[in-house]
Amino acid sequence: MQTASGKILTAIGLMSGTSMDGIDCALIRSDGVAHVEPIASGFFAYEAAFREAIEAALEDAATLERADERTDRLRRLEQAITRRHAAAVKAFLSETGRQAADVDLIGFHGQTVIHRPDRGFSVQLGDGAMLARQTGISTVFDMRANDMAHGGQGAPLVPVYHRALAQNLPHEVNPQFPVCFVNIGGISNITWIDADAEMAAFDSGPGNALIDQWMQAKAGIPFDQGGAIASEGGVIAAIAERYLAAPFFGRAVPKSLDRSDFAPLDTGEAELADGARTLARVSAEAILKACDHLPAPPKLWIVCGGGRRNAAIMGDLTMLAETRHGARVIACGEAGFDGDAMEAEAWAYLAIRSAGNLPLTFPATTGCRMPVSGGRLAKPVG
Repeated sequence: MQTASGKILTAIGLMSGTSMDGIDCALIRSDGVAHVEPIASGFFAYEAAFREAIEAALEDAATLERADERTDRLRRLEQAITRRHAAAVKAFLSETGRQAADVDLIGFHGQTVIHRPDRGFSVQLGDGAMLARQTGISTVFDMRANDMAHGGQGAPLVPVYHRALAQNLPHEVNPQFPVCFVNIGGISNITWIDADAEMAAFDSGPGNALIDQWMQAKAGIPFDQGGAIASEGGVIAAIAERYLAAPFFGRAVPKSLDRSDFAPLDTGEAELADGARTLARVSAEAILKACDHLPAPPKLWIVCGGGRRNAAIMGDLTMLAETRHGARVIACGEAGFDGDAMEAEAWAYLAIRSAGNLPLTFPATTGCRMPVSGGRLAKPVG
């Protein structure tokens, strides 16, 4: 199978997610359809001070009214984010023994600082033209805007990549459809795929963000490594029920979230371990609540993203899926996928689809009026 351009391309995907901890890089070869060949991946961490600078700039982002608007602080931050992405690409190429000329495209996500589909815009800081110049590689960026211009939520964009992976699940996984991919990042999103490759996708609720915010506020540490602290605590039912009663869960799909849509847990409401344990339960329950909006409950859940390492989230999700739906939950590594690289791989794949003018989003994934392509292409000139 070939793209509209009739080529298999080599692309680097760059992803900096809502956890704001650094840049994931992934190199793939793909036709933008069913052929996907992951080649290499890497991670380049933001220094603590830079992560704090991004968090501080979220206050400025909350004042924005359109996608092209920037305060002075956001403009400076956008340049700094782009420079770090360019440095990450150069380091990644060096580590993998490749030159810029070996890569056809970069898929550049940027750093989301505000996502407001209700107001028709989403802001990912990152200068695609600058990145193309600094790396010498043509760069596809701003991949959410066209979806939103066609009535979509602008998220999630990864589902079409999940569909390609579902079509190539290894035999030993013995998949029974429907299959559901779950990405547990700062926000969790799901992609449901049936045996006919029909999709449904949406943000399902808070993933790691509430836990990370709790750990930082209560203990001054950025996250709960492996869910170790949560494992020492107990679920506070009243807090969990309060979060799970949020109007978001009853909203029609497709739907998407901003990091700030769920308020952090107040530090006076729980002890450290109990708060972490309770928020892990919220993350798992939020994922299972997605079944209320799906054509049929999944028979297999494949979990990716950083949250797959949180034993409390995974334990709850495994127990709840089995008890309520008789479903199996596996980490993506058990299916042969790299859970750290999957979103970056998706951005590379989306760049290839964009180059072939293939749809990135669909009515059942973002709510757009029709399947639409997207992204802007910046070439390394000037």
